[in-house]
Amino acid sequence: MNEILTVDRLGQRGDGIAEAPSGSVFIPYALPGETVRAVVDGERGGLVEIIVPSESRIAAICPLFTRCGGCAAQHMAPGLYREWKRRQVVTALERAGIAAPVAELVDAHGAGRRRVTFHARREGEAMVVGFMAARSHDLIAVEHCPVLAPGLARAPVVAGMLASRMGGTGKPLDIQITASEAGLDVDIRGHGPLGDRLRLALTQLAERLDLARLANHGEIVVERRPPLQRMGRALVSPAPGGFLQATALGEETLAGIVMAALPRGKRAADLFAGCGPFGFRLAERMQVTAVESDKAAMLALARAAGATQGLKPIVTETRDLFRRPLLEHELGAFHVVVLDPPRAGAEAQAKRLAASKVRDVIYVSCDAGSFARDAATLVAGGYALEAVTPVDQFRYSAHVELVGVFRRGSKG
Repeated sequence: MNEILTVDRLGQRGDGIAEAPSGSVFIPYALPGETVRAVVDGERGGLVEIIVPSESRIAAICPLFTRCGGCAAQHMAPGLYREWKRRQVVTALERAGIAAPVAELVDAHGAGRRRVTFHARREGEAMVVGFMAARSHDLIAVEHCPVLAPGLARAPVVAGMLASRMGGTGKPLDIQITASEAGLDVDIRGHGPLGDRLRLALTQLAERLDLARLANHGEIVVERRPPLQRMGRALVSPAPGGFLQATALGEETLAGIVMAALPRGKRAADLFAGCGPFGFRLAERMQVTAVESDKAAMLALARAAGATQGLKPIVTETRDLFRRPLLEHELGAFHVVVLDPPRAGAEAQAKRLAASKVRDVIYVSCDAGSFARDAATLVAGGYALEAVTPVDQFRYSAHVELVGVFRRGSKG
């Protein structure tokens, strides 16, 4: 049913929210203050026409915007965009009952995203390679993406050639491509084990495409050059498909905020450490115990630590912190705990920190909701949330990173 609606505010995913007689209606790509015509189906609205546009509406930078599902906010002027992202953090904290100063959004897009995942599947006789369409499982072919770093300029072509070579089984593929200091680092998922003939063909194709490394489901097919990433003083070769901050500037920005908040002391715990984006920087000032469930990430960190001069000692431990969080007596060995959990947060570890005597906790998060939940646990345990800094390294998406700094008072 077509309705004319006035948009009141933005939702968490960037949808415009209007109030209709039936209740709230979420309209993708509509902005606050706009009068729009929309096809309404329950709480979802499809934008048909903008009758009165917002002054904060700008032209998108990509012709695929609204078709491709990768970006949600290319139509927002910078001021509205920054406030929308910051407001996500403020709202999450308010809902958790936490009063804390939230800084302005820090732009950490830099040169662009250094990692991209293409989806590939056979449709008839052709292999279609691209991104998921907005709110759909359809694929949109992509020849160029303006939010990617220059090092990924040829990534669409590389993904297409790899998909064509591996598409004989008809299985859908995910092709993750990362820009490294040595060239493109590729990990393919979805095909399953490779036979000898296909492995040889992929090795030859990697040579032809001048790839640094090619892996299948995390297993290296060929490594022509180590796909190094710089983390502080260290050069790290992450495991195939291993976690990496989205942009180089994003990693530097988050780490800079962490280091600026670091207290005096000799020992730091780096929890959910990955392959060391924070641990190597911490080790410039403190002894570090790095804990992570991914054994390959711990191995990459340990190798890089052994090859890097001028650092304090780094000890690694492979441990599932969801099931086996560090306990109070273990945490007591550290002057500061830095943690960077996945989107689900660190509920079990936060409870142990709240019961510990650790004075300083620096929490890096990629989800405002799980951060707010864990922050409430820490505050109830005697910490004060001293500062929260939102960081934007996923430009035009609904994702926002943040760093929260917790200090324990004399009570601890």
